[in-house]
Amino acid sequence: MTSEGNGKSYIAQLPQSSRQPQMYPKLAPAQLSRLEAHGNKLATRAGQVLTEPGERHPMYVVLSGSIEVVQVSLKGEVLVALHESGSFSGEVSTLRGVGGPVRMRVREAGEVLVITETHLRMIVQTDPELSEIFLRAYILRRTRLIDSQSGDVVLLGLTHSKDTLRLQQFLTRNTFPFVNLELDSDPSVCELLDRFHIKVEDLPVVLCRSTVVLKNPSNEELAACLGMNQHIDDERVRDLIVVGAGPAGLAAAVYAASEGLDVLVLETGTPGGQAGSSSKIENYLGFPTGISGLALAARALIQAQKFGAEVRTAHCALRLRCERQPYAIESAHGQVVCAKTIIVATGAEYRQLSLRNESRFLGVGIYHAATSTELRRCGSSEVIVVGGGNSAGQAAVFLAGTCQHVHLLVRSQGLAASMSQYLIRRIAETTKITLHLTTEIQSIDGDEHLERVTWKTAQREPESRDIGHIFIMTGAVPSTNWLNGCIALDKRGFIRTGSDLEAEDLAPQSRRPEFLETNVPGIFAVGDVRFGSVKRVAAAVGEGSACVQQVHRVLDA
Repeated sequence: MTSEGNGKSYIAQLPQSSRQPQMYPKLAPAQLSRLEAHGNKLATRAGQVLTEPGERHPMYVVLSGSIEVVQVSLKGEVLVALHESGSFSGEVSTLRGVGGPVRMRVREAGEVLVITETHLRMIVQTDPELSEIFLRAYILRRTRLIDSQSGDVVLLGLTHSKDTLRLQQFLTRNTFPFVNLELDSDPSVCELLDRFHIKVEDLPVVLCRSTVVLKNPSNEELAACLGMNQHIDDERVRDLIVVGAGPAGLAAAVYAASEGLDVLVLETGTPGGQAGSSSKIENYLGFPTGISGLALAARALIQAQKFGAEVRTAHCALRLRCERQPYAIESAHGQVVCAKTIIVATGAEYRQLSLRNESRFLGVGIYHAATSTELRRCGSSEVIVVGGGNSAGQAAVFLAGTCQHVHLLVRSQGLAASMSQYLIRRIAETTKITLHLTTEIQSIDGDEHLERVTWKTAQREPESRDIGHIFIMTGAVPSTNWLNGCIALDKRGFIRTGSDLEAEDLAPQSRRPEFLETNVPGIFAVGDVRFGSVKRVAAAVGEGSACVQQVHRVLDA
C-alpha cells in the first residue's frame, strides 16, 4: 500500500510519464482569467466526491486546494493524479459528454471553477491556445489510463472464444480502459468467478464498475452500462445524420459540425471502420512515420465532437425511411431519428471465402483485422494472411514482427495491381513472410478452434499445414441491407451516385444529382459503400469532407 500523507491509502500510483508537463499542465493567470467567464465558482470541502466512475462530469479548474483523481479497481484505488492550484481535471470523456472512467475527490478544501461540457466545447472552438492545451492533455490522459491496464471494468474471458474477442475489440477500439483476464492463462480469474458467483460456462463476463455482472453482453448492453453514449434528443430534426463512423463518415461529421450544421453520427460497431482495424497506415498524407487506424479514428472522433457533432456508438441502423422528408432512420432499439439530409458511410466488410466450417471458426482462428488484440491470440505461431490489397500487406508486415512465419496467399499472379509499392518491397525483404501466388485455401479444420489449413497453388498438389490463425482481407461486401430499397444500388449492392445513376433510377423532371448524391434528393453516399469509390483512407476522407459542400447546397435550396 502507498500513502499520500492525508491518511488515505492507495494500492498503487500510476508511474510518471515523460510527457507529464503536457499531460498535467499548469494554467497561467491570464488563461485562468479567460476561463472565469465560462464557469461558476464552487467551494469544496475535504473528502467531497465530485465524480464517480461512469458519471458525466464537467471540467474542474482548481483555484485553491486540491483534487485527487483515482482509478477504482477490484483491489482498491490507484492514484492517477493530484490537481493543485492552476490545474484542470478531465480527459476525453469530459469533452464528449459521456461517463468517465475515474473518481475525483477533494483532498484539500478550496475553490474550483466548474465548466460544463457545453462551455468547454465553446472554449475549444473559440480559444486556439486553450484548445491545444486541453485536447493534448485529454488525449494523453486517456492513453495513460489505457496503458495502465487497471480500473473497474474487467473482462473475464477465454482465449478460444469469439465473444471474448468481440468484447476485447469493442473496448479497445472505443479506447476504453479495461482489465483483460483470461481463464486459460490467469489463475486470478478463478477467484473472481467464485467471488461474483459466475460459472465457467457464463464466460465471457464483463464486471462493469466492479459491481454489475454482464454475462456475454451485446456491444449495445456494454456501451449502455459504461455510459459510452451521449444523452441525445431524438425528437430534434437535425440538419444531417451521418451513418457510419469510418474515415469518410468522421470526415463528413468534422466538416459539417465545424461549419455549424446540427450533426448526429450513428455507428453500428466501433469508430474507424475497416481502417480502424489497421495496425499502421503509412501512406496517409501528413503522417510520414505512419499512424494506426485506431489512433486515426480516435483523433477524428474527438475532433468531430469538439465541433459539436453528437455520436452514438454500438447503435445499429435498422431501416431507412425515405418516402417523405425529413428522412428517418429506425434503430434496432426501436428509436427513430430524423434529419433533412443523410450521408451513408457504412463502408464494406471483407468477403468470406465460402469454406465449409468457416463461420464456425470466426473469432477462434479466422479474423478480419490484424491489431494487437488479435495478435495476442497468435503468440509466436505460424499464421496465414489472405488478400492482395494494402490491408493484407499491412497485416502481413505487422504480424511478421512477432509471429514465427507469415504465409501471404494471393489468388492473382502478382501484387503490383492491387498493393502499394512500398508494401510490396517490404514483403519481399522480410524473410519471415512467404508470398504464395495463384494460391487459394481449399479447406480448414479443427475442434474448438482452427487447427489445420489446406491450400492449393496452381499446378501443384494441395499442401496442408498445422496453422491455427487466418487473417482474411479480401474483396468487399457493401453494408447496404438496411437501406430498405430506398436507394439505387449496382448489382453487387454498392450505392450509385451522381453520374453513375441510370435514367430509370431518377424520378421524372428531378434535378440533376450532386456528384455524391444518390437518386433520393438529400441522401448522399461516401467511402467504400459507394460504387466507383477508391478504396483508400485518403479518398474516403476526401469524399466525406467534399460531400458537406453538397449538403449545404441542398439545405440552402
